[in-house]
Order: sequence, then structure tokens, then C-alpha cells
Amino acid sequence: MSDRPLDESLVPSLPPWPPRGTHAAAGEAHRETTAGAAEPVARPAPDEPAEPAGPTGADAVTPHRRDRRAAARARRSGPAAWLRETAIILVSALVLSFVVKTFLVQAFFIPSESMHNTLVEDDRFLVGKLAPGLLDLHRGDIVVFKDPGSWLAPPAVESASRRVVDDVLTFIGLRPSDAGEHLVKRVIGLPGDRVACAGSGSPVTVNGVAIDEPYLAPGAQPSSITFDVVVPEGSLWVMGDNRDHSADSRYHQGNPGGGSVPLADVVGVAFVIVAPWDRMSVLHNPSATFADVPAAA
Repeated sequence: MSDRPLDESLVPSLPPWPPRGTHAAAGEAHRETTAGAAEPVARPAPDEPAEPAGPTGADAVTPHRRDRRAAARARRSGPAAWLRETAIILVSALVLSFVVKTFLVQAFFIPSESMHNTLVEDDRFLVGKLAPGLLDLHRGDIVVFKDPGSWLAPPAVESASRRVVDDVLTFIGLRPSDAGEHLVKRVIGLPGDRVACAGSGSPVTVNGVAIDEPYLAPGAQPSSITFDVVVPEGSLWVMGDNRDHSADSRYHQGNPGGGSVPLADVVGVAFVIVAPWDRMSVLHNPSATFADVPAAA
């Protein structure tokens, strides 16, 4: 090895070692320069949070769209909208009430004592309208029917305004139909049945079988009137539970049909008392009373 001193001019002159963090900055500056004088990237200041990017395109809520939404909300909540919704509710309720009353259930009330003690004055009760029709009638059923003719006294004359109010309330179901056009009795004989009674002290017989009637009013006898009839086809023989105070089929034997009620006049079968509250109860058919009665010959 030569003892000649090292010629420092032969040693490359290196720049001083860069401080920490300058390599990345230099590299980034180099990339921006080689990319063709790229614009510097804006960065948020350390003390200012970055603003989140909002929806763009179809999801962006423009001032025009906000105005339309506010107008739609105003239309939905304004007086006109309230009136429209109220009208829809009322019309729907009227239609539902009409459908129910016409095809399913109707309310009535008792104005007389003819059905004591099963039904008493001012009892409100519901009548199912599926029988006769989809369902069959049975002996012992309590039925409401239209006046077959001359069974009821002419109704009292009402003022025109009172009649209109009553008709409207009855139509929408807020007022029960009264007995001005309808009667309520118990079915004793079906079409073809022979129904008879020998008078005071004798039981009623149906197709030759004497029946025990637990539903009769206390102290009432089966019938003080003698009768012996065969119920015509398409008709019913009906009697009140308070036999001594019921102008039923027995009292109209001289009428067309011999006192029987046409099935076409039957509105339906009473099944529950709904008012007053202390009278609320289900009206059961006394099937045991007619269990031994044979079918009509």
C-alpha cells in the first residue's frame, strides 16, 4: 500500500444527510414534477375538520327539490287534507255499516211485553241475518220478521224532520230499528209441522208430541186459545213467550196463510242482548224442548 496521502479530490462530494421526513417530500415533489407540473394537492388545515362529501347526481337534494318536498308536506297537513281524510273515514264507516246491517247483523229493541221474560221492554238485541238463507231456522229460535199484514197497529204519525233523522240514524246503525215495522216471536212450528193446543190447561203439541216450554213467562199458560194447524210450506208458526199478552200466530188464523209468517218476511235470528248492561246475555236455542219432536210427515 502506498504511503501517498489520499487525494480528496477523487472522493465524490456527497450532500449532507437530509433530516428525517425530507425523503418523502422530495419524492412527492419529484413525482409532481415528472407528471407534468401537477397542481399541488389542497389539504385541510390541522385545526379544520374535513367537510364530508355529500350525495351527488340523483341523490343530491337541490333547493328546488327541497321546495317541492316542503310543498307536498304542506298539502298533506293542511285543512284540505284533513277534510279529505275525514270524508274518507266517514264514507268508509257508512259503507261498512250498511254492508253489516244489510247482510250480517242488525240491531232492534223490544217495545212490548210479549216476550217476557226472555226479552223485556227496551232491551236492545242483535239479530244475525244469515238465517234463513245460508243457515237454517230451527224450532225454538227467536226471530224478527216484518209485519205480514195487519199484525201491528198503524204507527203514530211523526213529523217530517223527525222521520228523516230517524231514518238516517237507523241507516247508519246508530239507532236500532223499532217495532213499527217488525215483530219478534219464537218459532214453534216449521214448514209442514202440525201445531196444536186444546186450550187452557193443555200443552202445545208439535207433530203429536207435547212440548215442555221452560221459556214461558212465570204464570203464563201454553195457550188459552184452541188451535190445530199445519204450517204451510215456506212459512213459520210463531208464538210469544208471554202467551197471555202476545198477539201472535194464534190471533191471525183468519188472515191469508192462517196466521203463519212467510219465510220471506223473516229478517233473522236474535242471538244476544247488548243493552242495558245488566241485561247483557246470549239468547240460546232451547233445543232440548224440541228434541223428541219428529220431522214433519
